[in-house]
Amino acid sequence: MGAPPTRRPNIIFLFADDLTHDMLESAGEQRPRTPHLDDLARAGTVFTHAYNQGGWHGAICVASRSMLNTGRFLWHAQRQADRHTDEDTRERLWSQYFQDAGYTTFFSGKWHLKTNVAEVFDIVKHVRPGMPADTPDSYDRPRDGDPWKPWDSAQGGYWKGGCHWSEVLANDACHFLKEGVRNDKPFFMYLAFNAPHDPRQAPKEFVESYPVEEIAIPESFVPEYPDKDAIGCDAKLRDERLAPFPRTPHAVQVHRQEYFAIISHLDEQIGRVLNTLQQSKYAGNTIIVFSADHGLAVGKHGFLGKQNMYDHSVRVPLILKGPGIEPGKRFATPIYLQDIMPTTLEFADIRVPEHVQFRSLLPILSKQRAENYESIYGGYMQSQRMITKNGFKLILYPTIRRILLYDLQADPEELHNLATNPNHKNRIQKLFRELVKLQIQTGDPLNLQTFYPNLAGNT
Repeated sequence: MGAPPTRRPNIIFLFADDLTHDMLESAGEQRPRTPHLDDLARAGTVFTHAYNQGGWHGAICVASRSMLNTGRFLWHAQRQADRHTDEDTRERLWSQYFQDAGYTTFFSGKWHLKTNVAEVFDIVKHVRPGMPADTPDSYDRPRDGDPWKPWDSAQGGYWKGGCHWSEVLANDACHFLKEGVRNDKPFFMYLAFNAPHDPRQAPKEFVESYPVEEIAIPESFVPEYPDKDAIGCDAKLRDERLAPFPRTPHAVQVHRQEYFAIISHLDEQIGRVLNTLQQSKYAGNTIIVFSADHGLAVGKHGFLGKQNMYDHSVRVPLILKGPGIEPGKRFATPIYLQDIMPTTLEFADIRVPEHVQFRSLLPILSKQRAENYESIYGGYMQSQRMITKNGFKLILYPTIRRILLYDLQADPEELHNLATNPNHKNRIQKLFRELVKLQIQTGDPLNLQTFYPNLAGNT
């Protein structure tokens, strides 16, 4: 970690939606072209194993953003979100701590929290919903006579208003950086893109730059996930209705083509923001943070969505760049993406509130500490639980008593379930006991021990 800035730094938080980790951090796997984010990663520090804890309903983004802005673990964040309208119990959010410290706070994009965004930011430009209004032609496809064209503005979606939403947000940010802040106060910018969330729309040249026949089929492709109905990922789930059941290789190619295209288009808009920053008076004293709320399957393991515990859906990219951050550094230690919240507060020399459960990354960046967590927790509604520790992942489907175990180092695509291998019996029991402890930390109401009495032992 380099020398800290002499003045309180500006903070620019760039947030994507539905962006899986291997779109930027793939080891040999086909991925979209992201030259601007690649440059950002080379000039900054990358955390390759940043996780989201999960969600309490299908809109995983709500839980992710609630955790990020409150600093609370999953189920504690849910309870806080449920009582947000009570003035006596409402907690202050991330941006308000910057306001208290004299920062000008700026927001544009997807908010997706119940709190009125205008109450917690000084400058609010565009406030987007969880996703654009439904575009019926974007579901249950590809099919014969498919009318969907990602570049067709008549379809609405991201094109509603005459300009792609990602371009609108970049315009907002660039204008702010050019105009500057009154009284030369430091600023906190929260720029939350809806992309690459569906409907995955991008200009024609971006889509055509990825010929569909050249799109690789994921190694973990299956026509249908065998336990999808039991774990809340059947055809009732909106994300999973985007492609017909059973999945076909061609359908996955089409959806991944459009995913790649909207990611490259997003990268171009982020590049505009970064270039404007570089040409501004703020270039030398601004910390940039890039991440996403959660990942996405896009055809892996038979899923289209993110409501599962596989790495493609719970891991996200995380890049930090700026004064005091070592360029070209990579950390593989498992963290949570929401560690961003206390990290940025500490960069700004703001005291982290006592209730914040996520941990600052500064001790890792400064090599004072090797890790933030001994293990990583994951949960989805009452149907899925997960723990990752020491390179192994245990996934549980309580309602059907299913147990999955993966060696993430030997099997990063999570193809080979080791749970029935007697050599791993003790490992499963140890991971289960550790998961029960994590349930207490996260406020998890599900009693796993009633579903797995043989694993519970003395927990």
